[in-house]
Amino acid sequence: MATALPASPSLIVCATLVQNPMNLGGLCRTCEVLGVNQLVLAELSVADSSAFRRLAASGQQWQPLASCSLAELPAWLIGHRQAGYETVALTAQPAAQSLMACQFKPRTVLLLGRELTGIPADITALCDRAVTIPQAGRVGSLNVQTAAAIAVYEYRRQYPR
Repeated sequence: MATALPASPSLIVCATLVQNPMNLGGLCRTCEVLGVNQLVLAELSVADSSAFRRLAASGQQWQPLASCSLAELPAWLIGHRQAGYETVALTAQPAAQSLMACQFKPRTVLLLGRELTGIPADITALCDRAVTIPQAGRVGSLNVQTAAAIAVYEYRRQYPR
């Protein structure tokens, strides 16, 4: 009996909920540097803004970008689950699994939350699981771009290129 080959590692970062062009630009740079397969934005036109370009530091020239609107997000997440991706919500909620204990699946969608308000509960419910970055300080959360960088790095540590 033949065994199935493991799926090639593939990380998609979904930033549909992220609104600040500076956060998105920094995220694009991080994704390009760490070899993310695709960065998903609510609108591709944000990549044309000067704030995005300044922080992307030309990363948008090499980082594959795609778009998914907020209205399309539920179906998009379900479609990626059906295509064999594990969908993981990155959240500041303490009840979520610690990133330190997280074993990512080779094919992962990492969903990022909106600045200040995070990921709505109905969207989190569509994900396979939620992970959080353990924090020791008093500030309630990290900047979304910083949190994403930590999570993407952990994925890449588990699945080096």
